[in-house]
Amino acid sequence: MDEQSIQFAMQAIVLHLQQHPQSADTLEGVHLWWVPWPNIQESRLVTAEALHRLQNAQRVESRTIGERELWRLPRTAADE
Repeated sequence: MDEQSIQFAMQAIVLHLQQHPQSADTLEGVHLWWVPWPNIQESRLVTAEALHRLQNAQRVESRTIGERELWRLPRTAADE
């Protein structure tokens, strides 16, 4: 995996969440709609790695609803 692509995806995800703090989407949705890939679209594995790194840094969280895993800004119990 290309480190530059991962960093690009991470920055795009953070920017999207700053502009749309109530956003939540699946890996596929984040990959297709939150990251404006400049040329040929990268593999979803790049977006997955970016999300996991952001999760480790507590910048995003995943939430399973039914059979879907959604990604969003971390929320406290009071936010729910």
